[in-house]
Amino acid sequence: MKHIPDPRYTLAGALAAVVAALLAACSSAPPPPGQPVAAPPAGIHAPMPPRPQPGAMARSSNATNARAYRADAAAHLYGLNQDRIYKGRMPPLLYAIGVLQVEVDGRGDVRNLHWMRAPRHAPEVVAEIERTVRAAAPFPAPARMGKVVYTDTWLWHKSGRFQLDTLTEGQD
Repeated sequence: MKHIPDPRYTLAGALAAVVAALLAACSSAPPPPGQPVAAPPAGIHAPMPPRPQPGAMARSSNATNARAYRADAAAHLYGLNQDRIYKGRMPPLLYAIGVLQVEVDGRGDVRNLHWMRAPRHAPEVVAEIERTVRAAAPFPAPARMGKVVYTDTWLWHKSGRFQLDTLTEGQD
């Protein structure tokens, strides 16, 4: 005697497979370690966004302290480097980690960069981070402080993509 499946279960199984396929297609998880990603290697420069015209003012920040300003600065950097941000949780071993102090004047221009912890084993990353920060000027003008010195930690993946500690999605 031949077994004939109940149509209710067949339809439910097909529907579950379609839903699973749609959810898998919408996933934005980072590629597994070791799989190539479409980003330049750590030492290769990615195209920079167009620099604002001279005299153009960045939006202003209403932060009252360096910690609050750091979130505005990180959002500004992410906005200008969307294609260079590592999506998802960072892997447990990173290529480089650096702690950079940035001095921003009242107009949002970068006045000084000071490495509190530079990734000395990766001088190309040091140069790329400095280039990225300087190219992002003008930053949001620290309207309530006049000028600001803020510190953020750069988490650098071997693909050349990064996250800032302020806006990180975490690390495995």
